Amino acid sequence: MNNIKNSIRLTGFAGTDPVVIDFSENKKMARLSVAVNEFYKNGAGEAVNQTQWFNLVFWNNKVSLVDNVVKKGTEFTIEGKLSTQIYTDKKGEQRFATEIIVSSLELVIK
Repeated sequence: MNNIKNSIRLTGFAGTDPVVIDFSENKKMARLSVAVNEFYKNGAGEAVNQTQWFNLVFWNNKVSLVDNVVKKGTEFTIEGKLSTQIYTDKKGEQRFATEIIVSSLELVIK
């Protein structure tokens, strides 16, 4: 069990175009949402299509790639790790935001 690590792999469709933020000449970040569809039959035998949304974060050299090849509706596969941020909202309530820090991206070609 020592080989367990924080790792996630998803295939889905871009819900938005990437939003790129330049912090400096050498530091960039891009944000993007991805819709992942799951198809199954429920207990009554009815077909169900469930969509879940995930927030992705790309850093530095991956920003150029995602900005050049991914647009809203593009299907792709990512690998990365989960990262949860804790913050206090305007009402003083503690909130959690979970994102996926992307380490690799592959386009799905059909």
